[in-house]
Amino acid sequence: MASHPHHTTLAADRVPVRQKIAYGLGAIVTIVAVNSVVQLTSLVYVVGLGISAIWIGYAQAIPRLWDALVDPILGNLSDNSRSRFGRRIPFLVVGGILLGVAFTLLWTVPRDWSRPAMFAYFIATSLFFYTVVPIYSIPHGALGLEMTEDYHEKTSIFAYASFIGNVGAFFLPWVYYLANRPVFHGDTVAGIKWVCLGMSFFLTGSALVCALVCKEGKLHQARKQEHIPILKGFRATYRNGAFLKLVAAFTLLIVGFQVVMGFSNFTTIFYLYGGDKDAASSLMAQNGTLWAAVGIAGVFPMLWLSRHLGKKGTVILSFAVIAGGNLLKLVCYNRAWPRLTFIPTICLSLGMVFCFSLVNSMISDICDEEEARVGTRQEGVYFAVYNWWWKVGVSIASVVGGYLLRWTGFLEGMGTQTASTMFWVRFWEIGLPTALCVAGILLLAAYPLTEESAYATKALLAERKEADSGVSATPR
Repeated sequence: MASHPHHTTLAADRVPVRQKIAYGLGAIVTIVAVNSVVQLTSLVYVVGLGISAIWIGYAQAIPRLWDALVDPILGNLSDNSRSRFGRRIPFLVVGGILLGVAFTLLWTVPRDWSRPAMFAYFIATSLFFYTVVPIYSIPHGALGLEMTEDYHEKTSIFAYASFIGNVGAFFLPWVYYLANRPVFHGDTVAGIKWVCLGMSFFLTGSALVCALVCKEGKLHQARKQEHIPILKGFRATYRNGAFLKLVAAFTLLIVGFQVVMGFSNFTTIFYLYGGDKDAASSLMAQNGTLWAAVGIAGVFPMLWLSRHLGKKGTVILSFAVIAGGNLLKLVCYNRAWPRLTFIPTICLSLGMVFCFSLVNSMISDICDEEEARVGTRQEGVYFAVYNWWWKVGVSIASVVGGYLLRWTGFLEGMGTQTASTMFWVRFWEIGLPTALCVAGILLLAAYPLTEESAYATKALLAERKEADSGVSATPR
């Protein structure tokens, strides 16, 4: 990771700022919608409605498995689409509208139903939500992979997406706080319903702005490319060693935190504040806001580090920061000083923004490398398969997490928890993600693509384009 001369992005390879901003607005849609569901489900259905954590674990897993099955289909459909509006844009419009509807339905559970009926309602609305999410998210991700051919400009596009997405996520932690305001008369579930209704209009509006402003970068080439059968495209991703290493490392990271998703909220409510939800909601909101603020600011050092350490070096560093930050919870979960939790929050947010800003840029490099080898581009399928793996992992982890929470002795719907329960909640929350982060670092160490190899691939593709068109390629 020693310093060495770096390539400069040419003017012809730069994407207009307005398109980067619009793409970032599009990123808000999935960041806010999916994270809201992940963060609020336990608070609404387990804490608020008293439904079994194991039931909810299954209810979260089943739709995510369905989502994982839909992803490759949507990726292949998007890659093979030839409409006059483009490959990606029509999906963004339809998916953005449907996502707003589905997000609203999730939180309008009939309160007078029995718990089994409310459980069934959550499964049904989750299936609908996780069906429409990939209609939007897969073409949106693929769009970002093809907006430029330049190694550093790819990182810039996803840095905008991360920055703007985190600006939107900045307000997400306050949903639970707002839902506990006096205007809702202590009914947190009703409060979340009304707050999320307003959010749904914002999400759909952001999706439409992205669809109307962004331009597809490979549309002309795609129209000349033959349709690729879904199984053929799917198999191609599993022959790509660089892609497999990248996907495995990120899947471990995501699964590690998903298994214990919600454990930090339970620790705050029941360990730090002894069951005082109002006081806990304030700290949770402050930590969430800090997370989003660090995520916004973290984009800038990420851009600097990726130019000096390369994408691979920066991602390895980010995994190390995440592991170290999670270990800091050993001393920062302190009843006398609850705000010490700000320290691991800063570390975790910084590490997450580094690695998740860069992973899509790295997948784009992989797509370029594949085009140089076999002559076809499948941004949609590659982005979908990446999503497929971590969604399958998340689905399994959601079920495991429910059983693990039950194993700790956690009792749903209760105002307090035992000291033994809270010890084991903290043990798994801290230990499991840290161990899987370390495993991810070992995998990333073998990732082969570099800045030099990316620009060599870019030059080769430019030469091929010159040969096909008879027009001189711009020197790289």
